[in-house]
Amino acid sequence: MLQRALADIEVYSDPNVLVGYQTADDAGVYRLDAENALVQTVDFFTPIVDDPYTYGAIAATNALSDVYAMGGVPRLALSLVGFPKDTLDEAVLHEILSGGSEKMKQARVAVVGGHSVQDKELKFGYCVTGFVNPDRMYTNSGAQSGDVLILTKPLGTGIVTTGIKAARTPSSLEQEAIEWMLKSSAPAVDLLRGHPVHAVTDITGYGLIGHAFELARGSGVTLALQAEKVPVMAGLEELVEGGLLPQGIESNRRYVGEAISWNGVSEVRQWILLDPQTSGGLLISLPEEDAKQLSEDLEAEGFSGRLIGRVRPLGQVHIEVE
Repeated sequence: MLQRALADIEVYSDPNVLVGYQTADDAGVYRLDAENALVQTVDFFTPIVDDPYTYGAIAATNALSDVYAMGGVPRLALSLVGFPKDTLDEAVLHEILSGGSEKMKQARVAVVGGHSVQDKELKFGYCVTGFVNPDRMYTNSGAQSGDVLILTKPLGTGIVTTGIKAARTPSSLEQEAIEWMLKSSAPAVDLLRGHPVHAVTDITGYGLIGHAFELARGSGVTLALQAEKVPVMAGLEELVEGGLLPQGIESNRRYVGEAISWNGVSEVRQWILLDPQTSGGLLISLPEEDAKQLSEDLEAEGFSGRLIGRVRPLGQVHIEVE
């Protein structure tokens, strides 16, 4: 629907816009001079966990990740709040803002203001501004045939949080998901800077498949993913088999449409690969000869360094899952 709404809208063309919305990248990039560009993104969502402080912290981590995915360093943030003041105590708002503020402080990002409205449903997030050298930024449109693909976090946050809302997620799985959602991608990006990375994207609402599709389409290639090599949180399949599926799974399937072939992958595994993520990992495309060292370095920093697929010349579809 959003694509149709944007179809005939003309926007101002500025030669300093290095990355706009056309490639569905993680953030916009605007060149300031030869060595500096501004990176800007915005992200907010409704509660996905019960604790308001944790919700605020996850929202901040998630918003910051888009800047990291571009290779940028976040510096400023504006908060976005929709709050049902007639049904929730203001102490809840304080806890949400405190959780977000703590994560921003850890990232050395200054929260300089924001905007709030009364809303029937609670919403929270940030607009984040950062900076990057134009010659060293990452995009989702540079993958090259022969590259391999690494994913830095396991999948499952959409399914887990759906289970939380239904009070059916085991506490151990809930805690694992929260820990991953609170884990900053900044250390992973620091490691990337020592390797010839060709493309990066942040895995969030469109799921692994949706964001991989955007990367493949933007790069003009086919991504061949190995379904069983994709890291998944322990116990996730039991939730899937119990029917705890977020609505975003089917909308993500429609988004990719006919640009994918599943090649015998089970329905349960398909649902997991389509699961909309919050504060998910980075999907990285880089030459095979550099992937082993990066994988080991990521594992040493507490990330998943799993190699999950390869980049091939463009075939009949953009995504092949085997």
